[in-house]
Formats: sequence, C-alpha cells, structure tokens
Amino acid sequence: MIRSMTGFASIGRESPDGRVSVTIKSVNHRFLDLAVKAPAALAAVETRVRARVQQRLARGRVEVTLTAEASARPEREVVLDEVLLGKVAAAIETARSRGLVTGELGVSDLLRLPQVLDVRVRPAGESAGLPDPLAALVDEVIDDALDALVVMRETEGRFMGADLETRLTAIAGFVDAIETEARLGQEQLEGRLRMRLAALPLDVQGDAGAIAQEIVRFVARSDIDEEVVRMRSHLEHWRGLAAGPEACGRKLDFLVQEMNREINTMGSKVEGARATEIVIAAKAELERIREQAQNVE
Repeated sequence: MIRSMTGFASIGRESPDGRVSVTIKSVNHRFLDLAVKAPAALAAVETRVRARVQQRLARGRVEVTLTAEASARPEREVVLDEVLLGKVAAAIETARSRGLVTGELGVSDLLRLPQVLDVRVRPAGESAGLPDPLAALVDEVIDDALDALVVMRETEGRFMGADLETRLTAIAGFVDAIETEARLGQEQLEGRLRMRLAALPLDVQGDAGAIAQEIVRFVARSDIDEEVVRMRSHLEHWRGLAAGPEACGRKLDFLVQEMNREINTMGSKVEGARATEIVIAAKAELERIREQAQNVE
C-alpha cells in the first residue's frame, strides 16, 4: 500500500504505578533505521520497544524517545565504610592517649563524620527492570504511539497515492501516444525507403523480393511493441502493489527504474520529432514519480 515514511506521534499516560511518555518521529530512509533514546534505567525494555517498531514499520529513519517514572519511592540502603571508621577510631584513640581529646566516639559523632555513613538508592542488578505494571504501561503507550504514527503515515500516503495515480495515468497516455507515433513513423520510413529504391536506375535495384525483405527488416528495428507491452505491465504491477496490504516503496523504486529504461529504449527506436517530444515529456513525468516514490514506505 502507499504509505508515507514521514510522521510524528507523542503519547503520555499516567497510572498508579507511574508515568510513561513516548515520542516517535520518522523521516525518509532507504531502510528501517531505528534509534531509541531512553534513560539507562530503561535499557531492559529497549529490546521490546525495537521489536514492536519493527513489527509495524518497514522503512524510514525512526527515532523513539521514551521516559518512564515509577510512582513508588526507590529502595534505599545504608552503607557503612567500616575500614574508614576503623581508621577514624584509631586516630581518635591515639589523640586520647596523648590527652588531646576526651570521651568516647558516639552515634551522633558517627553521623557527622563525612563519607563514613552513606544513605543511597539501591542500585538495580543486571536482571532488574521496571516493575511489571509499569513495564506493561510502557508497552501500551508504545503501541498507542505507533498506532498514531501509522495513521498519520497512511493519511499522507492516501494523498501521495492519488497524486501518483494521476501521474501514472499521464504516463499511460504518453505510452499510447508513442505507440501511435511509432507506427506512423514506421509507415513513413517504409514509404521513404521504397521511394528511394524506386528512384534508383534499374540496373542497380537488384532482386525485388530480397529488397522488400531488407526494407521490412530495417523498419522492424523501430518496432516498440515489446517495450509497450512491458511498460503497460509495469503500470498494472504498480497499481497492484499500491492496492495491496504490504509496504511497497522499494518495489516502486525498482518499477520506476524499469519504466524509465523502457521509455529510453522507445526513444532510441521511434521516428519523428513528435515522438521525441512525447518521450521527453514521459521521462519528465517519470522523474516526478521517482521523487514522489522515494517518500513511500
């Protein structure tokens, strides 16, 4: 089907478990080039995000920005640097033995000592990830954002498809005109050859049957029936791909190349200035189709 590669979607959602925000934007690219931007804490869900995008999109430079914040406070831990505390206690004992300080090292003293006692967020282990409810919310928001992105790409694709169909109709008209001009040019060429041969002296005209065969063979060099048939086949193939359910941008790129090749071959065979003008117009229209097809997923 005709679907654009450009689009944008931004979805945010909250639940008792936390808040998730997803932004997806896509532009043209020959293949699917996916970049996921997320905090390190969300590294565990990046694989799932990539899999979901790859299931829905076939081509384009796609950038996904993901944030997730849990409602529950993070688990904390208290860390006591026993080695450092032992050194502090030894230093105090030395000072006491010299009469420099008095009293014992108490809890309040311990709390005031820098770097001995630390309260910090417990680091997540390698196997740790988002809480299951929040991870499920991430999947839900990713799916909703992809739905919105696809709708936008399909909407733009319908306009692109209508434009391309108009241009394909123009190409079909050019092919009909070239075919007509080619047949007329063949008839005129054959007529000119016969007139020139008839004007030759009788002693150099040669065998009439052999000359007739040579004329037919020479005129046949400008026959474009095969190119016309292939060109019309390409046009029908294009319409079949555009009406089908699958992404077809790369196949359309190939078909444009094939159609351009057929038009070039026709231009090298047909006779007459009028045919040349039609071929030039057809090539210009094919270039517009090629530029538009590069936007198709």
